[in-house]
Amino acid sequence: MNDDVRKTIYGTILLFLAVVVGWVSFLFINACGFTLTCRRAAPHVDRTPVPSLIPATLPVMTMGSGDVVVSEKCRVAAVDFIGAWVEAGSPEHDVFQFTDVNGQNCESTFEEIQPLFVESNLWSSGSIACVSCHSVDVAVSPAQLDLSSYAGIMAGSRRENADDTKGTNILGDGNWKSSLLYEFITTDHPDVPGHTAMSADLLIFAGKPLPKPKATATVVPTVTPTP
Repeated sequence: MNDDVRKTIYGTILLFLAVVVGWVSFLFINACGFTLTCRRAAPHVDRTPVPSLIPATLPVMTMGSGDVVVSEKCRVAAVDFIGAWVEAGSPEHDVFQFTDVNGQNCESTFEEIQPLFVESNLWSSGSIACVSCHSVDVAVSPAQLDLSSYAGIMAGSRRENADDTKGTNILGDGNWKSSLLYEFITTDHPDVPGHTAMSADLLIFAGKPLPKPKATATVVPTVTPTP
Protein backbone atom coordinates (compact mmCIF):
# COMPACT_ATOMS: atom_id res chain seq x y z
CA MET A 1 0.00 0.00 0.00
CA ASN A 2 2.83 2.36 0.86
CA ASP A 3 4.48 1.64 -2.48
CA ASP A 4 1.27 2.46 -4.32
CA VAL A 5 0.94 5.76 -2.47
CA ARG A 6 4.57 6.58 -3.17
CA LYS A 7 4.14 5.81 -6.88
CA THR A 8 1.01 7.94 -7.02
CA ILE A 9 2.78 10.91 -5.41
CA TYR A 10 5.84 10.61 -7.65
CA GLY A 11 3.66 10.18 -10.71
CA THR A 12 1.65 13.30 -9.84
CA ILE A 13 4.83 15.35 -9.32
CA LEU A 14 6.33 14.17 -12.63
CA LEU A 15 3.10 14.89 -14.47
CA PHE A 16 2.95 18.38 -12.96
CA LEU A 17 6.55 19.11 -13.99
CA ALA A 18 5.92 17.81 -17.50
CA VAL A 19 2.88 20.10 -17.86
CA VAL A 20 4.87 23.13 -16.62
CA VAL A 21 7.81 22.41 -18.97
CA GLY A 22 5.44 21.84 -21.89
CA TRP A 23 3.58 25.09 -21.23
CA VAL A 24 6.77 27.16 -20.90
CA SER A 25 8.15 25.60 -24.08
CA PHE A 26 4.94 26.40 -25.93
CA LEU A 27 5.04 30.06 -24.85
CA PHE A 28 8.72 30.42 -25.78
CA ILE A 29 8.36 28.83 -29.22
CA ASN A 30 5.21 30.83 -29.91
CA ALA A 31 7.02 34.11 -29.14
CA CYS A 32 10.52 33.44 -30.39
CA GLY A 33 10.46 30.43 -32.68
CA PHE A 34 13.14 27.78 -32.55
CA THR A 35 15.99 30.06 -31.47
CA LEU A 36 17.94 30.61 -28.27
CA THR A 37 18.78 34.25 -29.06
CA CYS A 38 15.30 35.64 -28.58
CA ARG A 39 15.29 39.09 -26.97
CA ARG A 40 11.61 39.90 -27.21
CA ALA A 41 10.89 38.56 -23.75
CA ALA A 42 13.65 40.66 -22.21
CA PRO A 43 12.40 43.71 -20.30
CA HIS A 44 12.89 46.98 -22.09
CA VAL A 45 15.54 49.10 -20.44
CA ASP A 46 14.54 52.71 -20.15
CA ARG A 47 17.63 54.73 -20.85
CA THR A 48 18.04 58.41 -21.25
CA PRO A 49 19.73 59.69 -24.43
CA VAL A 50 23.52 59.75 -24.35
CA PRO A 51 24.99 63.14 -23.38
CA SER A 52 26.29 63.73 -26.93
CA LEU A 53 22.76 63.52 -28.38
CA ILE A 54 20.04 65.23 -26.37
CA PRO A 55 16.64 66.53 -27.46
CA ALA A 56 16.82 70.27 -28.09
CA THR A 57 13.39 70.69 -26.51
CA LEU A 58 14.87 70.37 -23.02
CA PRO A 59 15.04 73.56 -20.94
CA VAL A 60 18.27 75.53 -21.07
CA MET A 61 20.65 74.39 -18.34
CA THR A 62 21.85 76.96 -15.82
CA MET A 63 24.74 76.97 -13.38
CA GLY A 64 24.37 77.75 -9.69
CA SER A 65 25.09 81.40 -10.32
CA GLY A 66 22.33 81.61 -12.91
CA ASP A 67 24.71 81.73 -15.88
CA VAL A 68 23.29 80.08 -19.01
CA VAL A 69 25.24 77.12 -20.36
CA VAL A 70 25.37 77.32 -24.15
CA SER A 71 25.71 74.01 -25.96
CA GLU A 72 28.73 73.74 -28.22
CA LYS A 73 26.83 71.35 -30.45
CA CYS A 74 24.64 72.08 -33.43
CA ARG A 75 20.85 72.14 -33.20
CA VAL A 76 19.25 70.08 -35.96
CA ALA A 77 16.09 68.14 -36.76
CA ALA A 78 16.76 64.43 -36.16
CA VAL A 79 15.21 63.52 -39.52
CA ASP A 80 17.45 65.99 -41.35
CA PHE A 81 20.45 64.75 -39.38
CA ILE A 82 19.89 61.17 -40.55
CA GLY A 83 19.17 62.45 -44.04
CA ALA A 84 22.48 64.30 -44.25
CA TRP A 85 24.28 61.10 -43.26
CA VAL A 86 22.41 59.07 -45.87
CA GLU A 87 22.97 61.57 -48.66
CA ALA A 88 26.67 61.75 -47.76
CA GLY A 89 26.92 58.06 -48.65
CA SER A 90 26.15 56.63 -45.18
CA PRO A 91 29.79 56.50 -43.97
CA GLU A 92 30.59 54.35 -40.95
CA HIS A 93 33.67 56.19 -39.72
CA ASP A 94 34.21 59.18 -42.01
CA VAL A 95 32.88 62.61 -41.11
CA PHE A 96 29.79 63.92 -42.90
CA GLN A 97 28.53 67.49 -42.99
CA PHE A 98 25.08 68.96 -42.37
CA THR A 99 23.44 72.35 -41.89
CA ASP A 100 21.71 73.06 -38.60
CA VAL A 101 18.55 75.05 -37.95
CA ASN A 102 20.60 78.23 -37.61
CA GLY A 103 22.16 77.79 -41.04
CA GLN A 104 25.64 77.04 -39.77
CA ASN A 105 27.73 74.28 -41.30
CA CYS A 106 28.40 71.36 -38.95
CA GLU A 107 29.98 67.92 -39.02
CA SER A 108 29.44 64.61 -37.28
CA THR A 109 29.89 60.84 -37.63
CA PHE A 110 27.73 57.70 -37.51
CA GLU A 111 28.57 57.45 -33.81
CA GLU A 112 25.94 60.15 -33.21
CA ILE A 113 23.46 58.64 -35.68
CA GLN A 114 23.31 55.28 -33.89
CA PRO A 115 21.70 56.55 -30.64
CA LEU A 116 18.64 57.52 -32.67
CA PHE A 117 18.03 53.79 -33.15
CA VAL A 118 19.21 52.35 -29.83
CA GLU A 119 18.08 54.88 -27.22
CA SER A 120 14.61 54.85 -25.66
CA ASN A 121 12.68 57.99 -24.66
CA LEU A 122 14.37 59.85 -27.50
CA TRP A 123 11.84 60.35 -30.30
CA SER A 124 9.14 61.07 -27.74
CA SER A 125 8.51 60.64 -24.03
CA GLY A 126 7.99 56.97 -23.25
CA SER A 127 8.98 55.76 -26.71
CA ILE A 128 10.85 52.47 -26.89
CA ALA A 129 14.13 52.08 -28.73
CA CYS A 130 13.95 50.91 -32.34
CA VAL A 131 16.22 47.98 -31.45
CA SER A 132 13.67 46.73 -28.93
CA CYS A 133 12.00 45.13 -31.95
CA HIS A 134 14.45 45.52 -34.85
CA SER A 135 17.47 43.70 -33.48
CA VAL A 136 20.06 41.08 -34.43
CA ASP A 137 17.72 38.11 -34.57
CA VAL A 138 16.12 38.82 -37.96
CA ALA A 139 14.14 35.57 -37.72
CA VAL A 140 11.80 37.26 -35.22
CA SER A 141 12.54 40.92 -35.98
CA PRO A 142 9.68 42.75 -37.73
CA ALA A 143 10.47 43.19 -41.44
CA GLN A 144 13.57 41.06 -40.78
CA LEU A 145 15.42 44.32 -40.02
CA ASP A 146 18.33 44.87 -37.63
CA LEU A 147 18.92 48.49 -36.54
CA SER A 148 21.34 47.66 -33.74
CA SER A 149 24.51 48.19 -35.78
CA TYR A 150 25.91 49.85 -38.88
CA ALA A 151 26.16 46.48 -40.64
CA GLY A 152 22.55 45.67 -39.80
CA ILE A 153 21.28 48.99 -41.15
CA MET A 154 23.26 48.64 -44.36
CA ALA A 155 22.08 45.05 -44.85
CA GLY A 156 18.49 46.30 -45.06
CA SER A 157 15.19 44.56 -44.41
CA ARG A 158 13.48 41.34 -45.56
CA ARG A 159 16.57 39.22 -44.93
CA GLU A 160 16.36 35.45 -44.72
CA ASN A 161 18.94 35.21 -41.92
CA ALA A 162 21.62 37.19 -40.11
CA ASP A 163 24.27 36.18 -42.67
CA ASP A 164 22.25 37.65 -45.54
CA THR A 165 23.74 41.10 -46.26
CA LYS A 166 21.61 41.91 -49.30
CA GLY A 167 18.15 42.69 -48.04
CA THR A 168 15.87 45.49 -49.19
CA ASN A 169 17.70 48.82 -49.10
CA ILE A 170 16.02 51.06 -46.49
CA LEU A 171 18.18 54.12 -47.24
CA GLY A 172 16.92 54.80 -50.75
CA ASP A 173 20.35 54.34 -52.36
CA GLY A 174 21.35 57.72 -50.99
CA ASN A 175 18.07 59.50 -51.83
CA TRP A 176 16.82 60.14 -48.32
CA LYS A 177 13.29 61.37 -48.95
CA SER A 178 12.48 58.43 -51.20
CA SER A 179 13.81 55.88 -48.71
CA LEU A 180 11.79 53.39 -46.69
CA LEU A 181 13.38 54.62 -43.47
CA TYR A 182 12.31 58.23 -44.12
CA GLU A 183 8.77 57.11 -44.90
CA PHE A 184 8.57 55.09 -41.68
CA ILE A 185 9.98 57.83 -39.47
CA THR A 186 7.80 60.61 -40.83
CA THR A 187 4.52 58.69 -41.12
CA ASP A 188 2.34 57.32 -38.32
CA HIS A 189 1.71 53.59 -38.45
CA PRO A 190 -0.97 52.87 -35.84
CA ASP A 191 -1.11 49.24 -36.95
CA VAL A 192 2.58 48.73 -36.11
CA PRO A 193 3.56 48.72 -32.39
CA GLY A 194 6.06 51.46 -31.54
CA HIS A 195 5.36 53.61 -34.62
CA THR A 196 2.56 55.84 -33.43
CA ALA A 197 4.56 58.43 -31.48
CA MET A 198 7.61 59.12 -33.64
CA SER A 199 8.08 62.83 -34.24
CA ALA A 200 9.43 64.15 -37.52
CA ASP A 201 9.89 67.52 -35.80
CA LEU A 202 12.27 66.32 -33.08
CA LEU A 203 15.22 68.69 -32.62
CA ILE A 204 18.45 67.42 -31.11
CA PHE A 205 21.91 68.70 -30.26
CA ALA A 206 24.54 66.83 -32.27
CA GLY A 207 27.77 67.33 -34.17
CA LYS A 208 29.91 70.40 -33.94
CA PRO A 209 30.09 73.63 -35.92
CA LEU A 210 32.73 73.92 -38.59
CA PRO A 211 35.17 76.80 -38.19
CA LYS A 212 33.99 79.83 -40.06
CA PRO A 213 36.31 80.85 -42.90
CA LYS A 214 38.48 83.77 -41.99
CA ALA A 215 37.50 86.98 -43.67
CA THR A 216 39.99 88.16 -46.25
CA ALA A 217 41.35 91.55 -45.31
CA THR A 218 40.61 94.22 -47.88
CA VAL A 219 43.81 95.87 -49.06
CA VAL A 220 43.34 99.60 -49.38
CA PRO A 221 45.62 100.93 -52.12
CA THR A 222 47.99 103.67 -51.08
CA VAL A 223 47.41 106.82 -53.09
CA THR A 224 50.60 108.62 -53.99
CA PRO A 225 50.14 112.36 -54.43
CA THR A 226 50.81 113.57 -57.95
CA PRO A 227 53.88 115.84 -57.94
